Amino acid sequence: MAEKIDLRKKVLSENDRLAAEIRQRLKSRDTVTFNLVSSPGSGKTSLLERTLKAMKDEVRMALIAGDVQTENDADRLVRAGGERVKPLVTGGSCHLDARMIANVLPEMNLTNVDILFIENVGNLVCPSGFDLGEDMKVVLISTTEGDDKPLKYPAMFRRSSVMVINKIDLLGTSEFSIDTVRRNALSINPDLTIFEVSCRTGEGLDEWFNWLRQRVPERADAAVLT
Repeated sequence: MAEKIDLRKKVLSENDRLAAEIRQRLKSRDTVTFNLVSSPGSGKTSLLERTLKAMKDEVRMALIAGDVQTENDADRLVRAGGERVKPLVTGGSCHLDARMIANVLPEMNLTNVDILFIENVGNLVCPSGFDLGEDMKVVLISTTEGDDKPLKYPAMFRRSSVMVINKIDLLGTSEFSIDTVRRNALSINPDLTIFEVSCRTGEGLDEWFNWLRQRVPERADAAVLT
């Protein structure tokens, strides 16, 4: 009888092994890594642009901008002041995986990087199953989406540590309810840290910036940007 091989289990096992190596490599550099995930249009790139402009003189950041077909998001991050930005075009794949990250890291200057942001492909399904070696997943949802997204895509919200609710300046223009999305998300993952922001007006972003500052590892040269 032919031996049956669970290919999905085998692929994920290899991905997880590689992700663990990446995580260890980045930790050895005192680099904190965030994997940003969301559906398309929630505002991952806008949040990173705002973060770069506000914090680039005090926190050393590198960014991997994942996209299916273009480098448009990477170009936006460079224009926002990003000095260490690497585009990662999947050529059709609906998510990034650890192999892709392992391939681009050697091409990046990660010397004295405090935070590495990985902007994943816009998709609330596929990216949830792939560990990229991050310390945390940060899931974005916007007020132009349904407030039942956490219930429809529970794996993503269960595996994330932070939820950012973007476009709060548009509250009232749809049936989206902050209370409902909070309740739905916390029913899936009671440990979620939640931010309410508007990347257009800047409302709520200071709380996000302060939280990021607290994630930066202390080290002897922290006061000197190089």
